[in-house]
Amino acid sequence: MEIIPSIDLYGGKVVRFVKGDPKTATIYSDDPVKTAEKWAQEGAHAIHVVDLDSALGTGTNNREYISKITEAVTIPIQVGGGIRDFQYASSLLKQGVSRIVVGTLAFKDPAVVKKMTDSFGHEKVAVALDYVGDNVVVRGWTTSTGISIQDAVTKFQNLGANIFLMTSVERDGTLIGPDYHTLRNVLNTSPVKIIASGGISSLHDLVHLKEIGVYGAIIGKALYEKKLTLKDAVRATNK
Repeated sequence: MEIIPSIDLYGGKVVRFVKGDPKTATIYSDDPVKTAEKWAQEGAHAIHVVDLDSALGTGTNNREYISKITEAVTIPIQVGGGIRDFQYASSLLKQGVSRIVVGTLAFKDPAVVKKMTDSFGHEKVAVALDYVGDNVVVRGWTTSTGISIQDAVTKFQNLGANIFLMTSVERDGTLIGPDYHTLRNVLNTSPVKIIASGGISSLHDLVHLKEIGVYGAIIGKALYEKKLTLKDAVRATNK
């Protein structure tokens, strides 16, 4: 299982929100590049970068920092947040990003998912399924799609997607543990790769995610609050 630390960028700083609310922001670093280098040195399989400014439509973005991160480390970088069109996704991949994560765009224009997987390859594209209850939400977690998780997986599978980033909004930033039930349901019914996000707080959480068949796990607050170390996380899931 891939261990993937998250670098959430807001105003050029590394932050964490609780349940996606900017009012709850905690700043952990004002040097995203140094943070990325630290996670790479400690054995991360990849790094998940979220451009929160783009996702929330603040009128700015963190493209400069994304570029610097891809130049500074050799491990794969996947980027999500505010990818609103095919051209922007393509430009990110051309500048060295290894995988793009699309959420709002996928639901607004589902055909673009097939265009992306056909153009870039299945491993270069992940569809973000951010959810509350059984309902997928978009636009920085502010808007309901009215589509269930399983229906969304089936829909985008048929359009060529094979990797899904599932984030439990209700658990994100809470350290209360992952949503094993929903993750297990998807894995039991669909032959797809699932990257789990939201609520991870311990090595036990990671080991259990591996046991149920999750492809990757994104760790954010647990790392920044020193609930676990990246080295221990990699070691525990490589046994």
